[in-house]
Amino acid sequence: MALVLVDSDFAKGQLSLFLDERYLHPNGQIPAYEWNFSEVNPPVHAWAVRMVYHIDRERRGEGDIDFLKSAFVDLERNFHWWETRKGPDGDVYQGGFLGLDNIGVFDRSEHLPTGGHLEQSDGTAWMALYAQNMIQIGLELSKHDPGYQQKVIAYLDHFLEIAAAMHDIGCEHRDMWDEEDGFFYDVLRFPDGSSTRLKVRSLVGLLPLCAVTVIEADTLVQLPDFAECYENLIKRKEHLAEAIFCPITPGRENRRLLAILDEEKLRRVLTRLLDEQEFLSPYGIRSLSKYHQDHPYQFHWEGQTHTVAYIPGESDTYMFGGNSNWRGPVWLPANLLIIQALLVMHAYYGDDFKMECPTGSGNRLNLFQIAKEISCRLMDIFLPDQNGKRPVFGGAEKFQSDPHFRDHLLFYEYFHGDDGSGLGASHQTGWTGTLATLLTIFGSLDHEELMEGGMQEIVEALAGTDKTPTRQKR
Repeated sequence: MALVLVDSDFAKGQLSLFLDERYLHPNGQIPAYEWNFSEVNPPVHAWAVRMVYHIDRERRGEGDIDFLKSAFVDLERNFHWWETRKGPDGDVYQGGFLGLDNIGVFDRSEHLPTGGHLEQSDGTAWMALYAQNMIQIGLELSKHDPGYQQKVIAYLDHFLEIAAAMHDIGCEHRDMWDEEDGFFYDVLRFPDGSSTRLKVRSLVGLLPLCAVTVIEADTLVQLPDFAECYENLIKRKEHLAEAIFCPITPGRENRRLLAILDEEKLRRVLTRLLDEQEFLSPYGIRSLSKYHQDHPYQFHWEGQTHTVAYIPGESDTYMFGGNSNWRGPVWLPANLLIIQALLVMHAYYGDDFKMECPTGSGNRLNLFQIAKEISCRLMDIFLPDQNGKRPVFGGAEKFQSDPHFRDHLLFYEYFHGDDGSGLGASHQTGWTGTLATLLTIFGSLDHEELMEGGMQEIVEALAGTDKTPTRQKR
């Protein structure tokens, strides 16, 4: 997403690289990183393929269908690998590490001290998002080859099964949704079949919010066979659709929304997301709720206490990956996905859906405005404050004041959850560089345009082809 703003051919080449025979395993697994091919990262490849394709199409005036077809074939293999290797219980997924290092109670890449396994809120939400992106890629290909429509219906079926599995599996404590807390949690399954929720409020429980997409009304008109199959499938799977947001309820511009959270659950999760004493930092969305600073989560097992507490800066232990801390700091990739989800939902709900931001402030914003507020807080990491200091440089006085350093920004791996200072690697341009994506979107797009044009307006903004004068400035 950072590269496509500069060179869309190079961005497509990088995406294709990991899907060719030198990288993609014959069983469909995409390698994680150079020192452990077998580790599991979040399945975001389809999301990136879809976004890069649309931005490239907008710039060129026509889509690179060969690129999209080739990627779709390989992504199907990868999706199947996830199903068979990480979803042994059907529609709830494990995954393990999933790029979040020490976010959990246990090292999720190792055998659990309790035995059994974790049913992961993030792993399951990632697969719901994966299915949604396969739906969208398939719909684009269906406009050129109607034969893809049946594949789209198959992925729609996958999405319904996965999303419903997060809500009500029918077994006490196995439901990832906690009605009392209004939040999603991982579920720990013991060898005897019993289970309990691990009630840590973290990105693990926010990722179900990110699994959203809209189907435009004109797509249903262009593909009437798909539209009919879509309606019929929802009716046949009514017992599943009842557990999530209704996929046939029309929204703004007659759009359809595929989402795990219905409106009531969405409001409850957003209340925590936008609470400055929980997730909403002055510098973006924290990876762990600040609630756990005074209320550490503790799990007791066989005389040992496993603790998860809010740590806004570097990790205080070398466990779970050393300095890669997901127990409080702000990470750009997660923030980008949350912001995109809010924009997608604004295209569906429109201006009528508003929330207090921050929670308890009395200041009510629509979802576009909330997304922009989070984005502005991320930008504030890099901007001089009232004292002329950039939060990103923290207490490094040379970087703050030396004229040879102070205006040369470093794109750190992650950022302190309370003061915004840069942490980890100082050269993580791959994902922190996506700040350019947010600058581009909010520099040329307003909420009215988004409501009218949906995701196409975001694509036009990123492609630099938006002709509408900006009506909002910061």
